[in-house]
Amino acid sequence: MKKIKDIACKLGINDNIINYGDYRAKVDFSKIDNLKKGKLILMTATTPTPHGEGKTTMSIGLNDALNKLGYNSLLCLREPSLGPVFGFKGGAIGGGKAKVVPSDDINMHFNGDMHAITTANNLLVSAIYNHIYQGNILNVKEVCIKRVMDINDRNLRVITDKYGFDSGFDITAACEMMSIFCLATSISDLRYRLNNMIFGYDLDGNPLKVSLLGITDALIILLKDAIKPNLVQTLEGNPVLIHGGPFANVSIGCSSLISTNLALKLSDYVITEAGFGSDLGAEKFLDIVCKNDIKPSLIIIDTTIRSLKYNKTLEEGFNNLFIHYKNMSSILDNVLVCLNKFDIDSDSDIEKLKELCFNKNMDIEISKAYSKGGEGAISLAKKVVSNLDDKKINYVYNDFDSLMDKIEKVCLNIYHSKPVYSEKALEKIEILKKNKLDNLPICIAKTPYEINGSEITDLKVFNGAGFITVYMGGVLTMPGLSKEPNFLKMKIDDNENISGIS
Repeated sequence: MKKIKDIACKLGINDNIINYGDYRAKVDFSKIDNLKKGKLILMTATTPTPHGEGKTTMSIGLNDALNKLGYNSLLCLREPSLGPVFGFKGGAIGGGKAKVVPSDDINMHFNGDMHAITTANNLLVSAIYNHIYQGNILNVKEVCIKRVMDINDRNLRVITDKYGFDSGFDITAACEMMSIFCLATSISDLRYRLNNMIFGYDLDGNPLKVSLLGITDALIILLKDAIKPNLVQTLEGNPVLIHGGPFANVSIGCSSLISTNLALKLSDYVITEAGFGSDLGAEKFLDIVCKNDIKPSLIIIDTTIRSLKYNKTLEEGFNNLFIHYKNMSSILDNVLVCLNKFDIDSDSDIEKLKELCFNKNMDIEISKAYSKGGEGAISLAKKVVSNLDDKKINYVYNDFDSLMDKIEKVCLNIYHSKPVYSEKALEKIEILKKNKLDNLPICIAKTPYEINGSEITDLKVFNGAGFITVYMGGVLTMPGLSKEPNFLKMKIDDNENISGIS
């Protein structure tokens, strides 16, 4: 690895970093005011399978390839959550020869951002219940913010507290504090969003905002260092910003807006990824995040032969790829398919996939970044540079649509199914209408493992983040551990050499 100061020098920001050891740093974005505005490339994928589709690997390989070709390219990634790291999915640092380093440090705690967000959220909840205990001047009848932790623990999903409120724990990546962290553009914007969080409702059903508790400055003090993006590098010594970590099944699923805006100031090409399949992360990126004056010039849909064959046959798997392609093309008319190639893939399968894509007028490129690093993604990088185009975003819904119209448009145009509402969901919609909170964008929380939606069971306004979360089916905001969690594979010797963190 190169020293992080050398990576910062490459970007021209060596005077704006705060070192966290030799190989990690925070970037003081507030002092950087470059006029450059790079092109944004959005990496998404087909419906996830247990094999993984390799969005992060592909993103890293593309970044390395662009730099290898002499372009000024920067990559923005989400921070790993300890839930998946110790649980089933593993870490989030790429694979093979397309990885970010120092890998173990990034996967474990990193620079303390997750801890800061967790602590800020839990301080807020503590303050709410202290207010109730100390006399409840605000007449709090309902509390709608849960405590959080960055670990999977199904036993903490539901707790009834001493006041009779139904409570519990969410995983940190699912909470509104995380979404606010990722959508804030400055300390002042962070303050505005924190003040506007709705933490509960009073006896008359009126929403109660965090500004009433006098805690906002304390929350900012906890978050002031965390909100600075983290700078690391790829195996090939190219710069990467890793910042924020919301899940895409229950939140917006992308890295922070601060890191994306910073990257666009510092480079000609910026790659960012949206979590899970395009029906989740990419739709939310386009319909929520892009309303903050950014937009991609190209969408790449990543897939693998193995994940396509998970649908029984390659042809059936292609049907899934085609739906994702159609969905994304309807929003931005500039979409590229990229096959993340592995050594086990047969030439016949690759040729078959290329033929299927050709028959549907789908542009496809092959990447060998996993086995060859940046060199294996050179053809992808060349295709990307030649295909960049500033097309208009055709949002799935309009801001002035009714709440139910927004839900219906996402369900029909992205999930290809009509929404069905539970009684509880209909009641929540009426409450949001009554309090004039129904005019925000929507963030649908659902299972990532199929495109189709299911019954809408609940809604919750994330007023500080600026959207309404719509919960479908039995989607979980606090995951559990699998029968054989990843922590069973992890080893450390007496010299602190670590293995088994995937």
